[in-house]
Amino acid sequence: MASFKKPGPKGSRPPSDSFRRKWDSDEYLQKARDRLAQEAMEEQARNEVKVKRELLKHRDYKVDLESRLGKTTIITKNTPQSQTGGYYCNVCDCVVKDSINFLDHINGKKHQRNMGMSMKIEQSSLDQVKKRFEQNKRKLEERAQEGQYNLEERTAALKREEERDKLRKKEFERDKKRRRLEESEQLVANSQDDEVAAIMGFGGFGGSKKNS
Repeated sequence: MASFKKPGPKGSRPPSDSFRRKWDSDEYLQKARDRLAQEAMEEQARNEVKVKRELLKHRDYKVDLESRLGKTTIITKNTPQSQTGGYYCNVCDCVVKDSINFLDHINGKKHQRNMGMSMKIEQSSLDQVKKRFEQNKRKLEERAQEGQYNLEERTAALKREEERDKLRKKEFERDKKRRRLEESEQLVANSQDDEVAAIMGFGGFGGSKKNS
């Protein structure tokens, strides 16, 4: 069965899609290319900044944590921030109140970036690892030699101390024997004096006076 559409008014034109917005594909393709080029340039710039940063390394200085312990500071409104107490970081221009947080700060990402360093560590090569093993081995050998020398010195000192103890004991025994000999000689002398006094009719030398 055929269907029929109602004809439009006389002189009317078929509907047109001219009201729709037309897009210039070449223009937007060029914009996309420009955007990609800009992103590539920004990525390259970020990579250049990363390359300029130094790799993380050991500190070559000692962190001062004890020089101001136990000291009193008068703080006023005109006192510089570095003198207001706590631990001052001149790189980040901030004050940390205790030593533990100060160590966490100087080891942190923000502080290292302000110093121009990244948080990446240099990858050691095989030759560097071998050299480090050789250095540690030499240190262990030197410590072992020092320990051997110290052991020999301590052994010699102990032997000298033992010899001195033996000499002191010998001196003590000789003095003891000498005192015993002197005491025995004194007893013999006293007994002889008593015998002589008895023969002569005296009660003893140095006795008390007789009553008249």
